[in-house]
Amino acid sequence: MASEPSPGPCAPLAALLPQWLDHLLAQRGLSPRTVEAYGRDVENFFLFAAESGEDMAENGEEIGNAPFPTGHDLFLYMAWMRGRGNTGRTLARRLSALRAFFGYAVEEGLMADNPAALVENPRLPQYLPEVLSREEMERLLALPDMDTKNGWRERCMLELLYAAGLRVSELCDLTVGDLDLQAGLVRVFGKGAKERLVPLHAMAVRLLGEYLRHWRPLFSPAGKQLFVNRAGRALSRQFVWKRIKALALDAGIHRPISPHTFRHSFATHLLEGGADLRAVQTLLGHADISATEIYTHVQAERLRGIHRRFHPRSAP
Repeated sequence: MASEPSPGPCAPLAALLPQWLDHLLAQRGLSPRTVEAYGRDVENFFLFAAESGEDMAENGEEIGNAPFPTGHDLFLYMAWMRGRGNTGRTLARRLSALRAFFGYAVEEGLMADNPAALVENPRLPQYLPEVLSREEMERLLALPDMDTKNGWRERCMLELLYAAGLRVSELCDLTVGDLDLQAGLVRVFGKGAKERLVPLHAMAVRLLGEYLRHWRPLFSPAGKQLFVNRAGRALSRQFVWKRIKALALDAGIHRPISPHTFRHSFATHLLEGGADLRAVQTLLGHADISATEIYTHVQAERLRGIHRRFHPRSAP
């Protein structure tokens, strides 16, 4: 954002931003992509501050000789973003970034209070995740051509996504050393570099064993990554997404799905089978159980659909 105006009354905070981003990267273990997104969100507020500099200078909290943003400034910022057509989800994300950044400024003694602490997140619409049925999942898993190295790679990718509920970034980051096939476990590093161990079913263990022994070497891997491209380098998230989209169409699934659909299906099918919500939270690596509770709503919606379809009194 080098071409944007200077942050004006937020200049002391702007000087702290690189230090905070380094802290997120080195101390918190966040991925470079996540840290970059945090930086953009905070810089967006600096842009607003530069355009509203005089008002903030008049109303801002004085610490030393520097004015700092207040809760009122953040309310104005939210209105400014809405006026530019930003969605509630974007507003919530940027407010979350500012809340974390201002909290760091308080810890560093630059600010007395966190002005975002009392600002409520915008109300977001509740979207139920797209989930595949068990029959659709079986069709999808049966599609890769198991007579080719690409087919074996794709089948093992799909099995892992569904067997362990992985995010696609977690799948792409897996190394050979993350698999313990003898114990039937995969070690996953999720958001914030948090480590979790997820058990694998017998079919996934057998397929991955065959892949490691006979098929992965045919790609001449250049590193330790579990899944590699024809040049032997790690697969990209975009490649995985494109292959899943193509396979879904071949399987006759015309609803839009993504690699994350496997994660949603993994959690939903576990709960449908009687798994405990806390256990599913652990397997998914969710820090907050509220993120896992969305799958109970998926179950309820599916049951309502079955009831409407088959109950004799539900006929129109």
